[in-house]
Amino acid sequence: MDELQRKMEPNLEQTLQEGKLYRQINALIVAYLRDYNLTQAASAVASATMTSLNVDTPPYKLIDLVAKGLAVEKDEMLKGGVPSAAFLDSGAVMPVTYGSIPAPRTVAVDFGAVHDTKGSSKSFPKHETRHVSEHKNLARCARFSLDGRFVATGSADMSIKLFEISKIKQMMLPDANTRDGPVRPVIRTFYDHIQPINDLDFHPQSTVLISGAKDHTIKFFDFSKTVAKRAFRVIQDTHNVRSVSFHPSGDFLLAGTDHPVAHLYDVNTFQCYLSANVQDLGISASINQVRYSSNGDMYVTASKDGAIRLWDGVTANCVRSIVGAHGTAEATSASFTKDQRFVLSCGKDSSVKLWEIGSGKLVKQYLGAAHTQLRCQAVFNETEEFVLSIDEQSNEIVVWDALTAEIVARLPSNHIGAPRWLEHSPTEAAFVSCGTDRSVRFWKEIL
Repeated sequence: MDELQRKMEPNLEQTLQEGKLYRQINALIVAYLRDYNLTQAASAVASATMTSLNVDTPPYKLIDLVAKGLAVEKDEMLKGGVPSAAFLDSGAVMPVTYGSIPAPRTVAVDFGAVHDTKGSSKSFPKHETRHVSEHKNLARCARFSLDGRFVATGSADMSIKLFEISKIKQMMLPDANTRDGPVRPVIRTFYDHIQPINDLDFHPQSTVLISGAKDHTIKFFDFSKTVAKRAFRVIQDTHNVRSVSFHPSGDFLLAGTDHPVAHLYDVNTFQCYLSANVQDLGISASINQVRYSSNGDMYVTASKDGAIRLWDGVTANCVRSIVGAHGTAEATSASFTKDQRFVLSCGKDSSVKLWEIGSGKLVKQYLGAAHTQLRCQAVFNETEEFVLSIDEQSNEIVVWDALTAEIVARLPSNHIGAPRWLEHSPTEAAFVSCGTDRSVRFWKEIL
């Protein structure tokens, strides 16, 4: 993507800079209140600003900075000047970026050599599966936390269930229910939507889960609180929120809606930004899925018009449109490889495809699974050696070798009717499937 120019609009640049300052101020306030035993106030501020209560900031730093600021202000007033804003312009204090980016995980597959790869396919490890819970209506979506410790599911019954992975694994042990009663892997259940839930995402640093729903809202849930059932913050959108994705810094989020372009929200101010070149694109189709790349430089949308579109993560301009990526059928999912050089997409044309971002060329096609009705997902496993998707006709989970594109496994889904959603853990050989039969199943490698 060397040809892409990262030119940030002045108003967005200023907002990004201010957002970084707000986070620094929030951290200072929380640390000051916490270390002066004002625990209740510290908790309230931390919850309202999505700041960690255990933020690593010296307790006296806020007082020290205020004292220094007052001294400078007094000195400049005595000199007949005005308070200096040099600290806002200093590159050493606040670089103009979204925020710190987590270190990328190791990539097991070199997709850069994907054109020349030949040879035998790898064997997909044997997996075991277990029914772990059931919603009162269709289980529509799922999402793992970045550390792989939690997975959340959303339903047409308007509820969200949060599972702890360690408890699911304990539940799957042969003697799990013999000592202290049955293991209960659902650790939180949230109820605050009035229409079905479409998508979920975890904040990359805080114990916050967001949901997007047909009721035109994005809701924020703090899952560190054991008794909280309802959202502590709400974004009211103008459209059905079909997909949500946090920026890796946690300071921004994207909403894919029935509107043809993603809505970019500042998490601190809830201000919404739209693409500057949207009128030039001539698109009108709803977005089925939106996902950020691992460092937030780009995001991708999969739309009902069959197109996959790549967007600049800073300017929000569309930088590449792959029109007809899935013919005239809907593109139902799209996500980046970890090295951000390729995008994996799925569509209702019963195909899964791998696209090279730099050229927009199709480099791999994964065929042999029929999906024409549901909002089907295609996902990589945690090492990107395999691609998983759903065969609606055979009610199987189909697995391909990512490099050879050969089918290496067909797993009976164990759902009544085909699963609606697959989501793979980012950290281990485990995934979840959500079904039209209302059930949630957990799958893990047999060791």
